[in-house]
Amino acid sequence: MGFFSNSLGLISDAGHNLGDVFSLLLAMIAFKLSMSHSTRRYTYGYKKSSVLISLLNAIILLVAVGAIIIESIHKFSNLDTLSVNGAAVSWTAGVGILVNGLTAWLLSRNSKHDINTRGAFLHMLADTLVSVGVVISGIIISLTGWNVIDPIVSLIIAAVILVSTWELLSESLRLSIDAVPEGIDPDQVKEAICECEGVSSVHHVHIWPISTTENALTAHVVINDVSRMHQIGEAIKEELTHRGISHSTLEMESEGSECDEQECGEHHHHHHDHDDD
Repeated sequence: MGFFSNSLGLISDAGHNLGDVFSLLLAMIAFKLSMSHSTRRYTYGYKKSSVLISLLNAIILLVAVGAIIIESIHKFSNLDTLSVNGAAVSWTAGVGILVNGLTAWLLSRNSKHDINTRGAFLHMLADTLVSVGVVISGIIISLTGWNVIDPIVSLIIAAVILVSTWELLSESLRLSIDAVPEGIDPDQVKEAICECEGVSSVHHVHIWPISTTENALTAHVVINDVSRMHQIGEAIKEELTHRGISHSTLEMESEGSECDEQECGEHHHHHHDHDDD
């Protein structure tokens, strides 16, 4: 179909659809991997690989943007030879819009929670946009015969995809280097721990992603009553779970034995490791 109506838009549309299937597959693989259980070697299972997949997804999207831009520049230089059958283009792309639009809508309902679903959603959205662009340029070309519309629309679409991909890319990179995931404020988490009954202070707080959907925390918590260590620990975990941190390891210390970074070895403080896995 793409060759008959002589539109690069359609040929690239077919290529994109292939790319979409691939990115959906990646998202599904990531979902499966993030459910994996721990093994002797991989104590978190393969959960972190979901982060690598989201990074890969962002890179694929960027490559797609690059391809669209190069293609548009080509079109600008060959405008005389460009004869596009607007109607054929519009019909085919219209079908593309329906399919991709529906998939994008289904994905967008889950994309709040998981960056991989968001990646797949962006692919679908990008494609729907490409198809919409092709339809619009097809209609305009049919009416006016201005071939230059085709590459202009492509460039606008490339810009839109680029902006949305940027966020996906930066978040994937942040998660890859164990930065605190978006949506969690470290200061608020510390405050929440301090506000739990029996807690005097908290230090050495680390928060990092286990997968694209699960987060972990370790902290040293100074408490004022060692006999209530277990209850205080449970209360803190409960609070952290509400804030999206499902795995927490807390080291409890009694008051007066707070360790400064320099003199950790000098105090024989009562401490106790709490882990919920």
